[in-house]
Amino acid sequence: MLKLVIGNKAYSSWSLRPWVYLKHLGIPFEEVRVPLYQGDYKAAITRYNPAGKVPVLVDGGTTVWDSLAILEYLAERQPAPPDGGGWPAEPKARAMARSVSAEMHSGFGAMRENLCMNVRKTYPWRPAGSANAWPEAVLADVARIQALWEDCRKLAAALFGESGGGPFLFGPFSAADAMYAPVAWRFAGYSVPLTPTARAYVDTLLALPAMREWQAGAMAESEVLPQYDR
Repeated sequence: MLKLVIGNKAYSSWSLRPWVYLKHLGIPFEEVRVPLYQGDYKAAITRYNPAGKVPVLVDGGTTVWDSLAILEYLAERQPAPPDGGGWPAEPKARAMARSVSAEMHSGFGAMRENLCMNVRKTYPWRPAGSANAWPEAVLADVARIQALWEDCRKLAAALFGESGGGPFLFGPFSAADAMYAPVAWRFAGYSVPLTPTARAYVDTLLALPAMREWQAGAMAESEVLPQYDR
C-alpha cells in the first residue's frame, strides 16, 4: 500500500495536495503525520526523505518527494478514470493544466508569505487603502490566480460546452485541482473578495468530502504554531 508522509493538517499546504488527490480518487494509502517544528521532527521525516521535508510518498521501494512530483508519479502509476484524476486527456487542456500547476508550484511568494494556510482560522480581508492593507504584491498574486482560474474555465467551456464538462478547472477533477486546493483554504480563511467564477470554484473545492475530512483532522490537532497563527 502507498504511504504518504505529511505535516500538520492545519498548516501544511504542500501536504494537502497529494493527500486530497488520493482521498478524492479513493486510492488507498497509509497516512503518516509528522507534526512540524515539534521535538525532533526532522529526524522523523528524514527516515523517509533525506531533505527533511514533507510530503513524501513511499510506494514499495520507490520514494517520491515534492507535491508536484508526487502528483506526476500518481498520474503515471494509475490511469485516470472517466470521472477525473491525473491530467486532462485533451492535449490543450493537459498542457494548460501542467502550466498552471507549475506556476502554482514556483510562484505566488507574496501570497504564501502573507496568507499562510491555516484551516482553523478566518480573518477579515485587508483591502487596498486600509490602514493595514496587504502589500501590493499580495493583491497581484490574488488577482493573477483568479485570472488563471477564469482562463482554465473558459478553455473547459470551449472544449466541453457551457457546463465546462464539470465544476473543476478543466471539467473533471485533475492534478491541477489538487495543486490549487490549499488556495481555496487561503482565500476562504482571509476572506478574499472573489469573482463569480473564483467563488464557484472555491466553493466546489471546499465542499469536497476529502477537504472536509482534512479540515476535521486539522481541528482535532493540538499543535499551535505561532508563525502561522497571526
